[in-house]
Amino acid sequence: MNLAKQQILEAAARLFEKQGYHATGLNEIIRESGAPKGSLYYYFPEGKEQIGAETALWSAGQMAGRIRTGLAQSDDPAEAVRLLGLGTAEAIENAKFSAGGPLMMLAAESAVSSERLNAACREAYGLMQAAFSEKFSGNEPLARFVLAVLEGAILLSRVNHSADAVRQAAQYLETCVKLEMNKEK
Repeated sequence: MNLAKQQILEAAARLFEKQGYHATGLNEIIRESGAPKGSLYYYFPEGKEQIGAETALWSAGQMAGRIRTGLAQSDDPAEAVRLLGLGTAEAIENAKFSAGGPLMMLAAESAVSSERLNAACREAYGLMQAAFSEKFSGNEPLARFVLAVLEGAILLSRVNHSADAVRQAAQYLETCVKLEMNKEK
């Protein structure tokens, strides 16, 4: 990927995560990215909605990679989920509760306002869910459940300025994953 395009996507992701899609303007994305203004219009000729859709998918790719890396900490899927959750809690605290759910704001704002953004968010969450599913031997319902619990816990942690919700979710998810994976044996 071209450096200028990547800078724009990274800046848009940070801004959408921090303040939401609707509160983020194109000039702000350009300023935050440091990319030339012409790059924005060259790589995103369809404007802000295209930036939003591509940012959702780019962010999901980044998150899916982090999920896979976090889950690789243990061969045991249950322990791996707990460790991923604990690492997520630490990252949220280190970001002073301003980060942790790169798709949340975009997904919430676009659910009914833009079919293009909503479709991109669905695909993006699908990429993240697939990362869990790989660890869970293809158990899609379990992957969806774990992703939903972690996303909800991340939101609660950001709202409460405490990562305790993610830590608690990580502990409970370890038990749930262990039970579910043992049912399959």
